[in-house]
Amino acid sequence: MFQVPHHDGSALYVPPSPALGAAVPVRLRVPRGYGSVERVFVRSLRDAEPHYDEAVPLGTDGAWDWWEASVLLVNPVTRYRFLLEVSGAGDASEGSSWHWLNAEGFFTRDTPDVHDFRMVTHEPAPSWARSGVIYQIFPDRFGRSTSAASEAPDWAVPCEWDAPVHPTGPDTPRQFYGGDLDGITERLDHIVSLGATVVYLTPFFPARSNHRYDASTFAMVDPLLGGDEALIRLVSAAHERGLKVIGDLTTNHTGAAHEWFRTASTSPASEEAGFYYFSEDGSEYASWFGVPSLPKLNWLSPALRERFVSGPSSVVARFLEAPFNLDGWRIDVANMTGRHGDVDLNRSVASAVRSTMRSVNPDTLLLAESTNDAARDFDGGTWHGAMTYSNFTRPLWQWLAGSSDVNFFGTPLPGPNRIPAEQFVELHAVFAAAFPWQVRTQNMIALNTHDTARASTVMVPGGQLIGLGILFSMPGIPTLFAGDEFGLEGVNGEDSRTPMPWDSLSTEHRNLCDAVAHLGRLRRAVPALVEGGLRWVYAQGDVLVYLREHASASVLVVASRSGFDEVQLPLDLIGVPLDGQPTELWSTGSISAEWAADSVGFSGDGLGIGLWQLPGVGYGFSP
Repeated sequence: MFQVPHHDGSALYVPPSPALGAAVPVRLRVPRGYGSVERVFVRSLRDAEPHYDEAVPLGTDGAWDWWEASVLLVNPVTRYRFLLEVSGAGDASEGSSWHWLNAEGFFTRDTPDVHDFRMVTHEPAPSWARSGVIYQIFPDRFGRSTSAASEAPDWAVPCEWDAPVHPTGPDTPRQFYGGDLDGITERLDHIVSLGATVVYLTPFFPARSNHRYDASTFAMVDPLLGGDEALIRLVSAAHERGLKVIGDLTTNHTGAAHEWFRTASTSPASEEAGFYYFSEDGSEYASWFGVPSLPKLNWLSPALRERFVSGPSSVVARFLEAPFNLDGWRIDVANMTGRHGDVDLNRSVASAVRSTMRSVNPDTLLLAESTNDAARDFDGGTWHGAMTYSNFTRPLWQWLAGSSDVNFFGTPLPGPNRIPAEQFVELHAVFAAAFPWQVRTQNMIALNTHDTARASTVMVPGGQLIGLGILFSMPGIPTLFAGDEFGLEGVNGEDSRTPMPWDSLSTEHRNLCDAVAHLGRLRRAVPALVEGGLRWVYAQGDVLVYLREHASASVLVVASRSGFDEVQLPLDLIGVPLDGQPTELWSTGSISAEWAADSVGFSGDGLGIGLWQLPGVGYGFSP
């Protein structure tokens, strides 16, 4: 059980919009049964130099004592952690000892600054994003309208809608099913019914593959998808339904068929030749992972910056403006953008993209892909949030792992390894620690995407539904990849891009859709699931218990991956007094709860998850 002092960056502990140069109150919550806390200090960095501010007792809220200190925000990103002098707790056998609390956890040893809490003064992502649910669509596989292209392009292998996808092989990027943007427009009501609020389209530019990450131009929408007018129709129809739409942009590379690269290849003295990394004799060029069809962009070129990002008709700006009116961008391979050998312009490019977006429409969203430990690039000042896997997808895969061996972004050994709940918490904490709380609430979190195996393939039978419950109840923007609501399978990213089975939906498909829709509605209705802090309560083996805490009402989540004997938790650990039986918000599987005057017991005989609404937590700041 996690009966230790707690802090996170939510509005229970830190004001939601701290200002640079302000003295900001920061709060700590200590369980009364932990030990006698003599003194509390907040250690913060000012211009990288440690500074200590002593906290004062604020009051008592049930079984918890609250402390508060004032921290001066000298820098746009302020790192801080807590130092506690405690007697009668921890590993001290006599007298008092000092303990550190940072974003990774609670320690009786020194800790590195990299895992400190972070307070940021950067402008947050739009509120519609932080409270949203993203629905990701791979256009070739979602739906064919009656006006879809009847003939496949010369590079393609035409496929019937129900033809199997090739997970590997030369035809994998060439399989062409003919989905188009009007086919998406026709199904927008399905997306709305799931509780999704944001449509994320993978690339829609002309290319020579079904994934379209090898753009041949950024000047138009692929005619195979319906062209510019189809995108205009889609965004307009989405906006009428209250949906936002974001596109997918490759700032790391273009396709080898791109008009810029064709000019660069044939005219070494051209302006476009500076857009790429060529060898001295022009015979070789840098590309994404050595793939010749994806030449890498050179962001040292001022002309490239002007055309792509900064100019009045730049690629970034043009599609955010009328008549297209996109609501933002997701940046492909953002972690590699601007990085090549000894050149690192990543932050510079990210800042330029965000600056342009802010000037065109400050209510737009900028998300960025990073397939590994992404935190170093995400302090809230450039990309709003990450499309990342390390602190959610991968730990959850490992906790709910079945018998399938799947590849994950080129890992040489299959997996994932199966881990107990306590390691899930450790993994999540260590990989999430370096993200500011604001950014964590703006990160995309997903069970899977178009680049990974499907959760229904990776996880134990029935595990996807448990994963969905966890997805919708954790900090971040829940992200569904089209087909998740039908339990589609896939052993890798390519195999996961299965055409939507619109004409063969079963009762099982519809039941899973209903569960997703309920979770989507729940997230919109319960502020704690969007704005609440995160506190782990219990994690052992097959059982995971955590709280999303909020001033108005909190949510207790209990999940199990198999049957377990009763787990008894003292209500002091839950942290709020109960007034009658808590309301069950949603459950599936076998978990049951027995609420008593001073404790609660949970048990289950198989997979299950339950969400209960509890009273709110006092002493929070107003959002």
